[in-house]
Amino acid sequence: MRSDGSVGTANYWLVVPMVFCENGNIETLKTSMLRALGLSKRNQYEVFSQSLADAYSRGENPDSVSLPKRTNHEPSPIFQNIDGIKFLTHGLGCGETRGISEELCALLAGYACNPNVSGITVLSLGCQHAQVSILENEIAKRSTNFDKPLLVFEQQKYPSEREMLEQAIRQTYAGLSRINELKRTPAPLSKLCLGMECGASDGFSGISANPAMGHAADLLAAIGGRVILSEFPELCGVEQEIVNRCATPNIGNRFIEIMRNYELRVKEAGSGFHMNPSPGNVKDGLITDAMKSAGAARKGGTSPVVDVLDFPGWVTKNGLSLLCTAGNDVESTTALAGAGANFILFSTGLGTPTGNPIAPVIKISSNSKTAGSFHEYIDFDTGPVIDGSETVESIGEKLLNEVIEYASGNKKTKSTIQGRDDFLPWKRGMSL
Repeated sequence: MRSDGSVGTANYWLVVPMVFCENGNIETLKTSMLRALGLSKRNQYEVFSQSLADAYSRGENPDSVSLPKRTNHEPSPIFQNIDGIKFLTHGLGCGETRGISEELCALLAGYACNPNVSGITVLSLGCQHAQVSILENEIAKRSTNFDKPLLVFEQQKYPSEREMLEQAIRQTYAGLSRINELKRTPAPLSKLCLGMECGASDGFSGISANPAMGHAADLLAAIGGRVILSEFPELCGVEQEIVNRCATPNIGNRFIEIMRNYELRVKEAGSGFHMNPSPGNVKDGLITDAMKSAGAARKGGTSPVVDVLDFPGWVTKNGLSLLCTAGNDVESTTALAGAGANFILFSTGLGTPTGNPIAPVIKISSNSKTAGSFHEYIDFDTGPVIDGSETVESIGEKLLNEVIEYASGNKKTKSTIQGRDDFLPWKRGMSL
């Protein structure tokens, strides 16, 4: 539990750039620190590649080298109570409209305030649009008593890059030592904040996986937990249903206003919400945006809508909130974590490996075939709803029980094990 009363399902340190100019230095810190901290894991492909290189260097037949099914090398972290240090990069921070830079600062502030994050190292060039002062103001909006370690290194204030990176490493280690003193303690289930996502959907998604997620969402909302439904393009066609569920007329009007403004920008770009279904969606039966939306909206269950937030919003109310994001899987999951989600439920029909750096993502298959072919990433199979051996309600209750296991640290989601730290800020405007 954090000092502000929020509860994390993980304990991460973040290293982020304010601008793309610092991406190279972020990578330098990553390669310098992960192995030293005992957080680097050799995967099967790295072992395979090294074996092939050895075979070629010795003049041996490379065909004799096979890809191992798994490796026995597991990380041995120095700081046992820290789940990891996450190094994020992006292509924003300068050169685009000021609005985009400010949205980036707000998104990064959301990541800093997310209860799964214990501290943050920030690299700034100095002259960019996305100023550290904007980040600090956005943090204050989300957490008036923010007391996590916030280490800022602005390169143009240092006599050399070498000195800046030395201080960044030194002070980050000190911060890691401090947050390593934190330990898991029991917390009520109402402290969960679930982000609801779907990607690579199929004709079964709206029948099995999404309704099961919706039932789990309703159970959580009923006991005072928080649920976030995003991907506004995938609510096109079910607007009236959403409005009918809004707790007040003002909330409903807010939803329609954001939807109309979003669609207007899309049309100005020569597109429309009708182009949201992907080729894979269409091939598997989701041939219109309304058909896709009818299934996608079921992730939000049946609870009243208590708030509607534009990107990059921050959730403050218990119950179901709507968050305007793109339909893009990674942009949406990135925004969900930035809005305060400490856990993400992600349904898929065709299969996708998407994860998130700070919020564990439990991947939910709509059918058992995909659960088998994508077993490296699927954590939960709702295929039994399709074959009739389970109901939406029974499988939804089992899903919530699984979420509790993962959120408590008793299990790790497969996207976490595979190291899928997908981070893609939504860029809504134009570059200059």
